[in-house]
Amino acid sequence: MTSFSDLGLRAELLKALEGEGYTHPTPIQLQAIPFVLEGRDVQGIAQTGTGKTAAFALPILQRLAENRRQPPRGGCRVLVLSPTRELASQIADSFRTYGKYMGLRVTVMFGGVPKPRQAKAMSGGVDVLVATPGRLMDHMADRAVRLDHVETLVLDEADHMLDLGFIVPIRRIIATLPAKRQTMLFSATMPPEIATLAAGMLKDPAHVAVTPVATTAERVEQAVVFVDAPRKRHALLELLVDHTTGRTLVFTRTKHGADRVVKQLGESGVAAAAIHGNKSQGQRERALADFRAGACRVLVATDIAARGIDVDGVTHVINFDLPNVPESYVHRIGRTARAGKDGMAISLCAPDERAFLRGIEKLTRSKVPVMTLGGAPTRQAA
Repeated sequence: MTSFSDLGLRAELLKALEGEGYTHPTPIQLQAIPFVLEGRDVQGIAQTGTGKTAAFALPILQRLAENRRQPPRGGCRVLVLSPTRELASQIADSFRTYGKYMGLRVTVMFGGVPKPRQAKAMSGGVDVLVATPGRLMDHMADRAVRLDHVETLVLDEADHMLDLGFIVPIRRIIATLPAKRQTMLFSATMPPEIATLAAGMLKDPAHVAVTPVATTAERVEQAVVFVDAPRKRHALLELLVDHTTGRTLVFTRTKHGADRVVKQLGESGVAAAAIHGNKSQGQRERALADFRAGACRVLVATDIAARGIDVDGVTHVINFDLPNVPESYVHRIGRTARAGKDGMAISLCAPDERAFLRGIEKLTRSKVPVMTLGGAPTRQAA
C-alpha cells in the first residue's frame, strides 16, 4: 500500500501526518498530490470525507516551503475560497496542523466576527488565507487585503458556492488575481455553471475524481421509517434512546425546525444542540466543540450549516426531514461511516415526503430498506 513518504512529501509534513495518525493516503490524495506538486491546475470531483483538504493542503505547503518568500503586506501567497464559516475554519486548521513544523503563517476570514481583528492578522502578510467570498469582498472594499501576489488559488465545494449565490463574487475575486498562478477547483458535482467557471479559470487541468455524488457510502447501512409527521418526535426519541445510537447528527429542512427538535429533545431529557445560519459564530463553534468532545451526543443541523461539519465517530445520521434535493441526502449520510468505520442512516418519511424518497432512490439507483421501530430493516417492495 502506498504511504505518504512514497509521494515525495517533506520530512516536516510526514512528521505532522504521523502525529495525527495518518499513514496511508486516500484515493483523492493519491491522485491529486503529484499533480499539485508538479504545479499543474487541478479539477477534482470529490465529496467531503474523502480526504480532499489534505489532497491540496499537503502539496501546497510543500511548494511554499520549497520556495520561501515574504508575503506582501496585506496579501497572501495562497488563497483558499470556502462556502461556509465552518469549512473555512476547518481548512485553516488543517493547514496549521499539517504545516506545524514549517513556520508558515495561516489565517482565516469569514463573517460573524469583527473585521478589524481579521484585517490586523493580514497586515503583515500571510502564507495562506482561507476565506469565505462575502467577507473577503468586504475586506477588499476596505483595501485591507491585496490579492495581486497570489501564487495558488483553491476553490473548494464549488457546487455549494453556486447554491449560496457566490459565483458572481468569485468571478470578481478571480479578476483581481495574477493571470499566472496555479488553480484548483473541487466540487462534489459538476453542474453546467461550475463546468463553465472551471473552463474559464483552469489551464490544461489534471482531472481527479472519487465517489460520484450518486454513490452512497458503502459502509453506511440505510433505512427509512414511514411515520406520520406528528409522530416524528416520538420516533426520533425512540431511535435516540436505543443503546446502539452513539454520536448522532439529526437533519432538519429548516432553521426553525432544528430549534424545535432541540427544544423537544430537551423536554424529553436528551441533551442536543442546533447549528444553523441564525446562530452566532460563537454558538456554532461551541455546539461543534461539545459534539466533538462528546459533551453533547446529538447535533441538529440544516444542510447549509452542516456542509462544513467533519466530525469523526458519528455512528448515526437521522433525517428528521427528508431533503427535497436528492443530492443532499448523499451529502448528509456521508457524515457517518468515515475512516473505515460503519455507520447507520435512518430517514423519517412522512406521507408528504414520499416523492422526496423516490427522488433519492432514483439518484442512488437503489431502494432504501424499510424499518419498523423496534425491528430490523426489511426490504421495501418494488
